[in-house]
Parts: sequence; C-alpha cells; structure tokens
Amino acid sequence: MGVFETKTAARELVYRKSGVHSDTRIVPEEMPIALSYGGSTHAVMMGTPADLEDFAVGFSLTEGIIGSLREIEAISVVEESRGIDIQITLGEDKEEALRGRRRHMAGPVGCGLCGIESIDQAVRPVPQVSSATVELGANDVATAVAALNDLQPLHRETHAVHGAAFFVPGRGVVAVREDVGRHNALDKLIGAVIGQGIRGDEGAVVVTSRVSVEMVQKTAILGSPILIAISAPTALAIRTAEEAGMTLVALARGPDFEIFTRADRIKTGAVAHVA
Repeated sequence: MGVFETKTAARELVYRKSGVHSDTRIVPEEMPIALSYGGSTHAVMMGTPADLEDFAVGFSLTEGIIGSLREIEAISVVEESRGIDIQITLGEDKEEALRGRRRHMAGPVGCGLCGIESIDQAVRPVPQVSSATVELGANDVATAVAALNDLQPLHRETHAVHGAAFFVPGRGVVAVREDVGRHNALDKLIGAVIGQGIRGDEGAVVVTSRVSVEMVQKTAILGSPILIAISAPTALAIRTAEEAGMTLVALARGPDFEIFTRADRIKTGAVAHVA
C-alpha cells in the first residue's frame, strides 16, 4: 500500500483590518475513494487518503456487508490517476450476497447511507446496547473530548477535518482517526477498534461533529453504549439512541455537556432537576 499525502500548502490572500498580504495555509487533501468488492465498485466516498484499511473494515461492517472482520479475506489499496480504489475480497458467499444486493439497488448512493434502496433501510433498526454496563464519570467525558482534540494532528494544522476516538475508562483514548468526512472518520475508527481486538462495549465513541442518525447507527453496530459529541444531535438521532438503549452525550465542551438519553451511565454526582 502506498503512502498518500494527507495535506498540502495552498497560497492565499489574507485580509485583516491592518491590511492584505499573501501567505500559505496547510489544507487537507480530499479525493475520491472507491470501495470495491469482487472487482466491482460499491461506493465512492470523498475522503482523506489515510488509514484506508481501517476505512475498508469499518465501512464494510457499518454498511452491513460483513458481520465480522473474519469475513474479509484481503484488502488491497490501488492508486488510480485521480483517486484511490480500495479493493476488498470477501468469501464467496458474501460476494454472492453483495452481487444480489447490487442487482436490486435503486440508484446512486450518498455519504453515510450507501446501498440504500428504501426509506425503511435508511431508518433500519439498530442493534441493542442497552445491556452494556460501562459507565463514565463527568471528568471522563471532559477528558475524552480534550484528548481527542490533542490527538488530531491533521486538524491542528488544517482546522478542516473531523475526528473520532474510542475512550476506555481507566485506559483513556485507545484509538483516534481523522477524515474530512465525519462518517468516514467514524468508519475508520471502528475499523481500528476492531483491528485491535477491542470490544465496542468496553468504552465510548467520541466525535467532533454533530450527531446525525447515521452516527448513532454506526456506534451501535460497533456495540458501544455511549456516544459523545461536541455538537448537537438531530431529533431522529435522539430517538434512535433511545431505541438502542444508548447514552447520547452532546455539546460536550470543556466541563460542560448535555445528556439526551440513558443518563444513568454518566456519574455526575449531581441531582438532576427536570422542569
């Protein structure tokens, strides 16, 4: 697998009240990344050309193409003239199932909901994580968010990519991945966590983006019962987290955060008052 540039220097004209001057700014690379199975392209995502094997694993799992890492036989990353093709080899039964799925696909697919052919699939039932027993203290939430910020080198340089981390109580952040796409960053993280042999129910997913329903779905597929985000959730994301038995923490900035579902997993030491 080749090593691809994840950033570049761009010339810019900087305007300030004091005047205008020329400068350079480091910006992230973004390119088409195809995910191909059995020689046929399944989806093309715009993303950051890094941690591509993790992306292949996480995407395959969260899109329902595989049920476990064992079902992937090989991953090959091929550089094309204008992008990257991640070629994923599955067992014959999985390849055949995917070929049948492609024959029935209704049309083009979009970021976060690939290969979806109906409204029911878009809002498909999520795996249950209600029985998971992991708990976090209020300090853990703040620590996890701060650690994610500190462990994003590409974001520090560009201020233009999303990050996703996995936080385990007593161990801290055990994996971080970055991408220009928030779904991609989470898929890469899921691939990294699975690759390290870490169970999803051991800790919490932390993301730098808003919480859409797809972010909840992907977190539930990993098996993590806690999702922490620095931005706000959508109404459907809240309902889906509630359905899954997931603790949804959002607007986590510094020591402050808001809990939308299953607050019992976050030990704040405070008495909650509901108007």
